[in-house]
Amino acid sequence: MTNKTPLVLVPGLLCDAALWRAQVEDLSDIAAPWVADVTRDDSMTAMAQRVLAEAPPRFALAGLSMGGYVAQAIMRSAPERVTRLALLDTGSRADTEEQKSRRRGLIELAEKGEFHGVTPRLLPAFLHPDRLTDEPLTEAVTAMTARVGKEAFLRQQRAIMSRPDARPNLPAITCPTMILCGRQDSLTPLDLSEEMAGLIKGAHLEIVEDSGHLSTMERPWEVSVLMRQWLTE
Repeated sequence: MTNKTPLVLVPGLLCDAALWRAQVEDLSDIAAPWVADVTRDDSMTAMAQRVLAEAPPRFALAGLSMGGYVAQAIMRSAPERVTRLALLDTGSRADTEEQKSRRRGLIELAEKGEFHGVTPRLLPAFLHPDRLTDEPLTEAVTAMTARVGKEAFLRQQRAIMSRPDARPNLPAITCPTMILCGRQDSLTPLDLSEEMAGLIKGAHLEIVEDSGHLSTMERPWEVSVLMRQWLTE
């Protein structure tokens, strides 16, 4: 296939290209995937601008979790460059004070030199309860977070804490949009996806069963099938 769709994939907190490995492989016949680097900046605006500076002129855009926050910042800044949008396991609300307090606690742990203690604390939030004994999966997630590292983790947490409420901007999105959420996502629960789907005209909501927050790694085939439909419909 010669006319492949440029596809920008934006990872979440403590995630790198491994988050999207299955989708890059599964969709390579119809898309030209590129995984953005969101480890170098400490605000959503700066992350979005870096992605835009390095991305193709026009592209389909998918972001998971924090990557979804970055994707929404891109839609606020340069919607004309995005041909279609997928928001996976994410939300549009700003952090509550309780959420900010939890993030400050994780930042404090990391700054004390206990960064490697962060991942065991986050794994139950990242994954479906039944997958916590899946050693290949948990080892892949743990290795991914170690590669991203402490300094990027601190920058990303500060960016997430300072992000705006994006809901007022969602009705302006006009490109074909898919909202996807793992049924058992405890970090960004299904009601946040339902809210976004209700605010973006024509958006359709897809629910991945038996999946937590990292749906692309937990249920890679199911997510790839849904993303293929999103890219080709």
